[in-house]
Amino acid sequence: MSGGTVTTAAGRVGALARAELTLFGRSKGTIVAAVFVPLVLPFSVRSVVEDMDLADTGLSVGLVLLPGAVGFSLLFAVYSALIGVFVGRREELVLKRLRTGELRDREILAGAALPSVGTGLVQSLILAAGCAALLGLPAPEAPHLVVVGVLLGLVMCASLAAVTASFTRTVESAQVTALPLMMISMVGSGITVPLELMPDRLATVLDLLPLTPVITLVRGGWSGELSVYEAGGPVLTALAWTAFGVFAVRRWFRWEPRR
Repeated sequence: MSGGTVTTAAGRVGALARAELTLFGRSKGTIVAAVFVPLVLPFSVRSVVEDMDLADTGLSVGLVLLPGAVGFSLLFAVYSALIGVFVGRREELVLKRLRTGELRDREILAGAALPSVGTGLVQSLILAAGCAALLGLPAPEAPHLVVVGVLLGLVMCASLAAVTASFTRTVESAQVTALPLMMISMVGSGITVPLELMPDRLATVLDLLPLTPVITLVRGGWSGELSVYEAGGPVLTALAWTAFGVFAVRRWFRWEPRR
């Protein structure tokens, strides 16, 4: 650092993240959607999960709700919230102005994403601890798989949010463009309905959805029924989606307002 000017990549990203965090705290709508909704949703579907026939699946209500809670956090606090952030900063010409300075493109995106990613991480930890305590779940049998699943989910959802923002015209329409992935994930990725309750052929297809490997790793890591070898498939699927997101952002992300 020289003359008060940030010169390192970490410093530049940190400065941008602090500015973004200030804007995040000023938006009541974002706080409600990204912070409070994911905290409430898992417990609002508890009665639905309790009515499911889980006897032959080896799952408990807790093993359905806990990974689902993490999934809700990733979808609302990270994916949906970041679409609005990226689109809003683009339409306000913030991204265009930032590119004229020493910040690199990846630093701009990382700095803008950090508050939402941090919110998703803290929220996932709180929800996991809360679900475990309230639903009587023991400590995770394979915590490393849980950690890997959450971290992969955070990075993947941030990259997919940037991809979706590329095709979103306004902040208002961000709520619409986020819906397809959110609805498909909530129904088909095991967030609300375990894949164990679905036909095998359908479950095999749904394994390829973006959020499915995250839910699989968190659930399998908590129950201990997912070996390191079996975790390889979900990890590779999540990495493939993340790689696609990075490629798509580099190819199609828009830095100036859509007209």
